[in-house]
Amino acid sequence: MKLEVVVLPVADVDRAKSFYAGLGFRLDADFVAPDGLRVIQLTPPGSECSIIFGERLTTAAPGSLQGLHLTVYDIEKARADLVARGTDVSEPFHDAGGVFHHAGTEGRVAGPHPERLDYGSFASFSDPDGNGWVLQEIKVRAPGR
Repeated sequence: MKLEVVVLPVADVDRAKSFYAGLGFRLDADFVAPDGLRVIQLTPPGSECSIIFGERLTTAAPGSLQGLHLTVYDIEKARADLVARGTDVSEPFHDAGGVFHHAGTEGRVAGPHPERLDYGSFASFSDPDGNGWVLQEIKVRAPGR
């Protein structure tokens, strides 16, 4: 099984489309069905999994999705690219416990992981509705992943 799509709850479909396209996500679809269902699908660069949002797709509250992860090779370069695109991205951080980041800002230590261990450096941002994203640096995947 592969994760194919994640449904994002958004309040303003066109604003969300503009935001994600501005991040460099590829627009795969934007259509309206005869019954008014609207579906917009975008895919992050290099990803096999897409996001969709639109009209009448979910009953979840806009901005309620948290902890979506985008893996990147270089956390600082990826952050700089998003900032250059106008996105408010946190400074890189690592977790005080060294295992995985906690919810919200609990346990955040400024800067990338001191040893730059794979899976250990993060940065975060939110879309205009408040859906929360995390960048996670991975240079070499763990065996079997």
